[in-house]
Amino acid sequence: MAFHSWGIWEIKANYWQKTQTLLFASALSFGLAACTAGGLSREPDSPYAPGLDTRKEAVDGLEVGHRLIDAGQYELALEAFNRAALENGMTAEILSGLGTANLGLGRLGQAETLLRRAIEQDETRPEIWNNLGVVLMEEGKTAESVQVFRTAYALDDGKSDSIRDNLRLAIEKSEISDNNDIQGEEYKLVRRGGGDFLIQTTP
Repeated sequence: MAFHSWGIWEIKANYWQKTQTLLFASALSFGLAACTAGGLSREPDSPYAPGLDTRKEAVDGLEVGHRLIDAGQYELALEAFNRAALENGMTAEILSGLGTANLGLGRLGQAETLLRRAIEQDETRPEIWNNLGVVLMEEGKTAESVQVFRTAYALDDGKSDSIRDNLRLAIEKSEISDNNDIQGEEYKLVRRGGGDFLIQTTP
């Protein structure tokens, strides 16, 4: 009887010891994970860097590219959009950004190709249609630019002054393209906030 009683206590003790060991190992693993990441809920003043979020990095790359375009830094914008493309692939937004940056640099052929590719992926973005229309105007494709600006204007519901002005100017140019009075009239591109461009006649 004494032997049997000792065996039960021994089993219980071994079970308790193993349970404690497992609990300790779990707690240690949990603590190391928390320390490595700077804690489960990182405090604002924590010295630990947050975990890597590749999706956020890609979004940030797009935002950086757009800000560089707004600042007129087109070469740097190209680099930012290309970095974002490595993370997200060639989305319509990235293609549009690359096309707009090339437009700012005066690389009309590249800009047209990229903007057309962006429209193939997303036909609902009025700023992409607008910038394509600007490229076509610069290339002397006035008739096509009018149709493109009409599409941009319709998608925008007439809210954008720059798109409306671009459409008006394209129509005027198409109507008097054979008139000698338009010869010598020059146009300039004006960068607008949001990455779209406005065509203006020089005074």
